[in-house]
Amino acid sequence: MDEVSLDTPLGPVVGAKTAAAFEKAFGYRAVGDLLGHYPRRYTHHGELTSIKYLPVGEHVTIVAQVVHAQSRSMKNRRGSLLEVIITDGVGRLSLTFFSQPWRMNDLKPGRRGIFAGKVTEFRNTLQLAHPDYELFPEDEAVTPLSDEPEIRTGHYSGAPPLMAKSAALIPDLAAAQAWVDQPLPIYPATAQVNSWTIQKTMALVLKQVRVTETLSESLLSDEQLLPLGVSLRLIHQPGSDKEWQHARESLRFREALHLQLSLLRERQRRSHEVAIARPRVASGLLDRFDAALPFPLTGDQESVGAELSAELSAISPMHRLLQGEVGSGKTLVALRAMLQVAENGGQSALLAPTEVLASQHLRSIQESLGPELTEQLQPVLITGQMPAKERRRALLATAAGAAQIVIGTHALLTETTTFSDLGLIVVDEQHRFGVEQREALRQKAEQTPPHVLVMTATPIPRTVALTTFGDLEVSVIQELPPGRLGITTHAVPTREHPQWEKRAWVRAAEEIALGRQVYVVCPAIAPGTTEATPPAGGASPQEASSAPGHPEAAGRPALKPLANVEDTLGELAQEPSLVGARIEALTGAMPAAEKDRVMTEFAAGRVDILVATTVIEVGVNVPNAALMIVRDAERFGVSQLHQLRGRVGRGSVPGLCLLITSAAPGSTARTRVDQVAATTDGFKLAEIDLELRKEGDILGEAQSGGRSSLRLLRVLEDGELIAHTRGIAAGLLEADPELAGLPVLRDVLNRERDHLRVQNLAKS
Repeated sequence: MDEVSLDTPLGPVVGAKTAAAFEKAFGYRAVGDLLGHYPRRYTHHGELTSIKYLPVGEHVTIVAQVVHAQSRSMKNRRGSLLEVIITDGVGRLSLTFFSQPWRMNDLKPGRRGIFAGKVTEFRNTLQLAHPDYELFPEDEAVTPLSDEPEIRTGHYSGAPPLMAKSAALIPDLAAAQAWVDQPLPIYPATAQVNSWTIQKTMALVLKQVRVTETLSESLLSDEQLLPLGVSLRLIHQPGSDKEWQHARESLRFREALHLQLSLLRERQRRSHEVAIARPRVASGLLDRFDAALPFPLTGDQESVGAELSAELSAISPMHRLLQGEVGSGKTLVALRAMLQVAENGGQSALLAPTEVLASQHLRSIQESLGPELTEQLQPVLITGQMPAKERRRALLATAAGAAQIVIGTHALLTETTTFSDLGLIVVDEQHRFGVEQREALRQKAEQTPPHVLVMTATPIPRTVALTTFGDLEVSVIQELPPGRLGITTHAVPTREHPQWEKRAWVRAAEEIALGRQVYVVCPAIAPGTTEATPPAGGASPQEASSAPGHPEAAGRPALKPLANVEDTLGELAQEPSLVGARIEALTGAMPAAEKDRVMTEFAAGRVDILVATTVIEVGVNVPNAALMIVRDAERFGVSQLHQLRGRVGRGSVPGLCLLITSAAPGSTARTRVDQVAATTDGFKLAEIDLELRKEGDILGEAQSGGRSSLRLLRVLEDGELIAHTRGIAAGLLEADPELAGLPVLRDVLNRERDHLRVQNLAKS
């Protein structure tokens, strides 16, 4: 066949059946995909160990000689049992093989070799079941060994002393020790494709592939990197721990460099784009809005607002990330930017992750604008569940340019949504969306690229910002508006104190008696569900993200049915302390009109307790809500819990959040709940959150949880490397913007970009 490269399809190299198995299990189609499936860890055959000192339950390696071998039929089952007795001159050990009588041809009395396996005990006799072994050549002189007691004079690898004559078993002690020391790769595997199959397939591919280097010799030398081909061989077939460690460090560097080059090339590409400048107009919409505000802007809101205003006034399109604590006033800053765009005749699109949040944004924006500006700007809502007549009206107003502020969910990304002059895109809760979705909305501006502002209330560590949002400038709002009295959070451990959950309902009744309102959050919608996903076309994606089957929920206990909205409504109706309380439910599965009605009633104070899923996680603003009770809090992620409690304490009284949990003390799930209760510092919690879950798909669609596009790089652990490669990437592009001097690297980056886009199109 033709020369095998990293781009060669797997089928011709490994066979159609094997290639199909790898594509089904992992999505791999090319040789490079397979070679990028790195070992999860490495193990060894074990240290050389004397039979006399074998530890039960551990994996050991024995240098020994076969004394006896016998195959017999089993009494209670079909097949045969081969029992082999070996000795190292100190003691004896039994090897057992089920239904493999042919091994007697190898394991003849007198044959010597190295035997490796896990030590078990059967009827007071130590044994290795189905051990691995490597026999020494038969033509070597054989001196039968006795296992009578002798003086011990030597040892191997720090193991207990062996007999002096045991050393005679090994014709080449160095070769035996090398076999023992050789790392064995353990791969991420599936039931259909196990680690052993992966290892054999890797060996087959590595024999045939020719790998072209992507980096310059000077960079390889300066960074002490192994060539790409050597790195791939040694990470899969290392001769020692040092070899795979060096290979992994070299490949981790390449991964970080590729990521930074991709992000900086995207920023570079956008720097050549020309947008329409949207300067602030004296005595215009923004000045009128600011004059009517009943409160002063915070210092952070002022400074970030000035940054946005300056960038909107330039012809280079703005690409900025605005991150800030829950309740810090990011939406107000975004609205002021929208007004500046509207002053120049442009439209703004606000993309929200859920219908509830989008509806909440519409209401709050209309309230902030007041009747006069609302009538002038005609803000509209576009969601997938809107009545057809209302949606057509909103789409027409958007296409004609009459609606200068357009708020919506993923429906904004569909072909039916068109704009007259899209000047600004605001993406709320950026972690719910990905780069490709942001780009899809940018394409709605057909004439000139729009300005882009993405916002998140989940604070992001610096290294994460450099990876996930490396193509954006970053602004931070940490200062909370004056008058915010803070939130107190307590874990309510029902495993140790079952009666405390009852006290939570009494506490809710006390808040209601004071004229305040309460949220009760559940991880599921209906009883008997194993995940919070409602019927098709219903709830938001994040309602499913807290379910036990979701990647973010990995490792969480499932000792009892999930607390759910339906059962909770029934329990609260029977709770003596809550007699007369006005209780409503809110889930993503409800029709849009019903969700809107419930939220309107709750915001107006006509509902005392709102029992909901995570559909109220972000953006919902009801200042009179003072208490949040989260049931089965261990089922939620750190960032989710931090976002949820941000719904209270937004008015004139302090907020209180009770995290009810049945997780065992000391468990990861319980630790997560306790950490949220211990601090309201979102940046600290963000690092904890990242440590507990995967980084997510950095360049693709999903940016939280799930399988990561990063293979070796870890954004928290590798912060210094990320920053270092950022500088190298910037230098390479400054000296050679088109990477003409590194054409292979350029082609690799282009293929990676195109591959991710194809994947995301397939998902959508």
